[in-house]
Amino acid sequence: MKKTNFYAILFSFVFCSASFLYAQEGSSVVLTPATPASAQPIDREQSLPSDKERAETLLQEAREFLKLGQVKEVEDRLSEALTLGDRLDTLSEIRKVVGEINTELLFSKKEAGAHEMYTVKPGDSLAKIAKKYNTTIGLLMRSNGLQNSIIRVEEKLKVSTAEYSIRVDKSDHTLTLLSDGKFFKAYPVAVGKTNSLTPVGSFSIDSKLENPTWFHKGKAIPSGEPENILGTRWLGFSIPSYGIHGTTLPETIGSDATSGCIRMFNKDVEELYDIIPIKTWVTITD
Repeated sequence: MKKTNFYAILFSFVFCSASFLYAQEGSSVVLTPATPASAQPIDREQSLPSDKERAETLLQEAREFLKLGQVKEVEDRLSEALTLGDRLDTLSEIRKVVGEINTELLFSKKEAGAHEMYTVKPGDSLAKIAKKYNTTIGLLMRSNGLQNSIIRVEEKLKVSTAEYSIRVDKSDHTLTLLSDGKFFKAYPVAVGKTNSLTPVGSFSIDSKLENPTWFHKGKAIPSGEPENILGTRWLGFSIPSYGIHGTTLPETIGSDATSGCIRMFNKDVEELYDIIPIKTWVTITD
């Protein structure tokens, strides 16, 4: 055999070996195309993001869409993040971000959530509109950037039409605000010093007071007095002497510290006060 033929045969053999694999099939030999390295099977569990990573991405995307004013995209991502959060140990962190974004949307003119755009008519007032839609003057003002109660005929107002409800989990020291039965925002609270002090059951909000006077041991203690621990707002239950209120003792939030009421940070109870109308239902569980 000539040297040139030998190298030709060797080159041909190497070339074919790189392109094909031999597979024995019965008594015949079948040539099978080699699989490129880039087409090798992929471990999908390793290549796909975890639920936690996906939830973090969704929240980041929601923030970006919020800046762009793309409300539908924001709401879709928040909903998916909450669904993922139900099976993650980071649910509380996810809910915190979702609650912040939900509140920002509600307290803006952006057309988000259950709402109606109302055209002011002659003779209208914020009180009349709030009563018509079972909402609050405070929410009307926050949602429309109003600094006072003055409104003008033909002015467009964003009016929330959602039905709000509240759940309080005593063991978790958490008050959850629901909008049409869905999670809206969670707040930390303090509850009774002993489990029996804070009643379990469903109650309605029957009274709302700003800067409430505290009637304690036969004394009327005005708001602002050091002995008055009710803070800046009172949301009274349908059972006497119980309710949700602010505090002058913020260090107690998240603990068993009250005589039976639900205690919140002042900034949180002021926010809740503006959102929920009279007759909102509150359910308290152990």
